[in-house]
Amino acid sequence: MLRSLFIQNYALIEKLDINLYQGFSVITGETGAGKSIILGAIGLLLGQRADVKTIRKGAAKCIIEARFDVSAYGMRSYFEQNELEYEDECILRRELYASGKSRAFINDSPASLAQMKELGEQLIDIHSQHQNLLLNKEGFQLNVLDLIAHDETLLASYQALYDEWKEVQQELADLIARAEQDKTDEDYLRFQLNQLEEANLTSGEQEELEQEADTLSHAEEIKAGFYHISQTFCGDEGGLLSELKESLNRMRDLQHIYQPASELADRLESTYIELKDIADEAADQEEKVEFNPKRLDEVNERLNLIYTLQKKHRLSTVEELLTLADEYASKLSAITSSESDIAALRERSEELKGRIQEKTAVLTEARSLAARQVEDEMAARLMPLGIPNVRFQVCIGPRKEPGRYGMDTVSFLFSANKNGNLQNVSSVASGGEIARVMLSIKAMIAGAVKLPTIIFDEIDTGVSGEIADRMADIMQEMADNERQVISITHLPQIAARGSVHYKVYKQDNDTETNSHIRQLEADERVKEIAHMLSGSTLTEAALSNARALLKQ
Repeated sequence: MLRSLFIQNYALIEKLDINLYQGFSVITGETGAGKSIILGAIGLLLGQRADVKTIRKGAAKCIIEARFDVSAYGMRSYFEQNELEYEDECILRRELYASGKSRAFINDSPASLAQMKELGEQLIDIHSQHQNLLLNKEGFQLNVLDLIAHDETLLASYQALYDEWKEVQQELADLIARAEQDKTDEDYLRFQLNQLEEANLTSGEQEELEQEADTLSHAEEIKAGFYHISQTFCGDEGGLLSELKESLNRMRDLQHIYQPASELADRLESTYIELKDIADEAADQEEKVEFNPKRLDEVNERLNLIYTLQKKHRLSTVEELLTLADEYASKLSAITSSESDIAALRERSEELKGRIQEKTAVLTEARSLAARQVEDEMAARLMPLGIPNVRFQVCIGPRKEPGRYGMDTVSFLFSANKNGNLQNVSSVASGGEIARVMLSIKAMIAGAVKLPTIIFDEIDTGVSGEIADRMADIMQEMADNERQVISITHLPQIAARGSVHYKVYKQDNDTETNSHIRQLEADERVKEIAHMLSGSTLTEAALSNARALLKQ
């Protein structure tokens, strides 16, 4: 439950630091004193979006921090699942900066707004007047029924199955759409693949062909070069090798009579062998290279085919063209197999839908039993609240298709009069009646859900006198059940029932207005409730009435 609230530099609040207690507490104050500002600050701790306009003028940042006692609520699993440190005292904090930056913390660890919202919904429920509009929403009515039915495990099992079915349906729809598009593209893909396959491309052939084309294009020049080398080395008229051979013989003859000639002879012999090898290789290359216009045409034709395919597909190598051919083949294979895949997914979808319908039947049965309980309890709660002829009915109908919460539609029907027709509660109930209906629903839910803290923001609007006293009874009953209930009220009958009473007020100085809240002592409570009874002028009768209300 909420143990303390600290607010700094938020709207009209410069600094607020207050302790709160278990049981039934009330908050009073003049209209515009700042009660809604405090609720707005708490809303930020529950994951609501921040607005830099709420930062107090001139401040660099604002801070909202609340401390909750969570020791009795079995919430350790939430902290473990979100990798947050668990303590029996949980601290939620938001920091808003004038720059627009916002930070959230759970137990001093950075947290996302989604995490803060999920945790906040388990800690506190704020019921403001606008929440009465929830009576228009089928989802709210269905949620009430599920809370009373205690069907959490059954609903979670159904939703897991439903989510799987929706995934299969989406996969099926995507596959059908893709198959239809593929069929449109099939002729195009097949033509492109046939063209690439007919080209009979091989890895590395482009480089080989380009080299061959270069050789064939310059065949005469190449042959002439090798012929020149061959003739220079081995020509019949004074070839270089014959002259070198003659020089080698002379050196060999000299080495017998002049020792240094031996080394020169060895070097000449090595040179002769190397040049002889070069001459032989040049003669071989001259023989290999031939001028072949026909082959050159064939090579150029093959290269032109490769270049055309590369330009068409905006690629630069034969390897990329081969990869593209594989991709076309895979797509065509997928087109061929898509029909069997679609059939398999349809079968899976129907099987899941059958299991869904089985679970929805069990859900509907549980909700039907809970509906009778809701009808009886709502009638029992509303009769003492000044609606003696109330009729309250929960109508459950079928949906056309399964939804995330089953196959049921739920509506709350209401009539306050004996001869009135049952109609949707939000359509026929007055403002005061809707307030009493929502209070009764909240009290009923509170009995089914262990929610630590409930704040009622002027839920008593439109009622007075004895009815207000009965509404206070209900809030007191909720608070007595190990729960913290805080009521923001303008009614003295409800204000007098709180075990703790806080007052919100504004103070002006020369430059600004500040909102404050403080806990009232006994004498202060008497005066505050007397003001609520008689207005700004305190009378002895009002003071006496206030004391009487407090004694009750």
